[in-house]
Amino acid sequence: MKPGRNNGNAESERALDRIARHCRSRGVVIPTFAQLAQPDRSPAAVRQRLRAVGLWDVDPANLFRITWKNEPTERGGGFNQGNWIEFPPALTGVPARIVGLLGRWFPTGAHKVGAAFGCLVPRLVRGEFDPTTQKAVWPSTGNFCRGGAFDCALLGCTPVAILPEEMSPERFEWLRSVGAEVIATPGCESNVKEIYDKCWEIRRSRADCVIFNQFEEFGNACWHYHVTGGMVAELFARLAGPRDRLSAFISATGSAGTIAAGDFLRTQHGGLRIVAVEALQCPTLLRCGFGAHRIEGIGDKHVPWIHNVRNTDVVVAVDDAQCLALMRLFNEPAGHEQLAAQGVSGALVEQLPQLGISGICNLVAAIKTARYFEMDGHDVLFVPLTDSMDLYRSRVEEQRRLHGPYSPQIAGQHTFRYLYGVGIDHMRELGYHDRLAIHNLKYFTWVEQQQRSVEDLRRLWDPSFWTDTYAQVAQWDADIEAFNARIAAASP
Repeated sequence: MKPGRNNGNAESERALDRIARHCRSRGVVIPTFAQLAQPDRSPAAVRQRLRAVGLWDVDPANLFRITWKNEPTERGGGFNQGNWIEFPPALTGVPARIVGLLGRWFPTGAHKVGAAFGCLVPRLVRGEFDPTTQKAVWPSTGNFCRGGAFDCALLGCTPVAILPEEMSPERFEWLRSVGAEVIATPGCESNVKEIYDKCWEIRRSRADCVIFNQFEEFGNACWHYHVTGGMVAELFARLAGPRDRLSAFISATGSAGTIAAGDFLRTQHGGLRIVAVEALQCPTLLRCGFGAHRIEGIGDKHVPWIHNVRNTDVVVAVDDAQCLALMRLFNEPAGHEQLAAQGVSGALVEQLPQLGISGICNLVAAIKTARYFEMDGHDVLFVPLTDSMDLYRSRVEEQRRLHGPYSPQIAGQHTFRYLYGVGIDHMRELGYHDRLAIHNLKYFTWVEQQQRSVEDLRRLWDPSFWTDTYAQVAQWDADIEAFNARIAAASP
């Protein structure tokens, strides 16, 4: 079947009618990708309804809040031009301008609701997933299954969340609160194979389940290419001076959805460097390494199918101990006092809890990138701040139990070792054959374990494949509009 279209047979038409009736019964209208990139294009009726809806409410209108441009308020907010933090040299120790996009103001507090939307909605509107008879399975190391469960709740689908048992308690508690079936797999952030093994078990034993695997679903990358990439391009145009350069987009790889925003930005800024980030304790891209780590939200130990490795310029590995130390520095009173003493403004210090652990990781990688390439005040670097510390409060308490109170002395040590002491170690600038070698690592996960073909793997090295893949979104938007018309015409 051609991507973006249903096959037009009688069975498909019946499924679409059934799904449309289901959506109408819930008052669902589905936004297009274009509307999520530019939410001011949303229907006036939706914008009016959102004035009475909380950001995390299970209300179908919140489908339109799967955007970077929500007003930063818990209830009744409209849309704005995005939410961000610019980190000044007083904090970073480098002259380059580092800007972080805030994921805190998405529903669920993380941008993964967008990745999940990109995986689920194209299949829903083509009749390939039927919420009246099937369950949606979300394999994840944390936020993706939360995003999928939330999207399912809005659409009246039944979610099944798969995530490692060592993830933060907040994740498990929230998933159960929205009615998700939760399956905890062995291990921690980097135990992705165990998640895949559970998916195969479900494929063999549960015919009513459809698996939405963020690591191989191109809808994930497409959402970020158009929505996140577009957000960065707009923000750079507003913030940049006449001599400024969009010099880098830096993102932990995780599922490799977010880093696809770099593919979009390169179409407009040819000098852009796309920087992939991973944990030093599991340096798969850096040195074909493996291991376990504590940077929640950047699952690894393999190369995701949807990672366009040919477009990756630099690999950076960040120590998880550094991220946990900065987590305390950014969230404890002694840390705030130390930063203020170094000249960091009180307004910025108050915003630092809006960085979750993976956001801290991305910030460190951006500082390393700026140092490595000797960037100056005309270089602008962007990082996604996927979520905030609202999702990790138990981790701060855990560090207090393990290491005791956070004293001014420890805060000072962390400031100069882990923030101002950031260097250019554990970095790798990639040449053509370095990229090809990393791309070929996909073979061992996707061909040997996940039944992909060698021919498919070779196609992923072709730049035209990615151009065609990202171009699907225009057809998906047409499918969404047609499906909304079907909803409106459906019998109650």
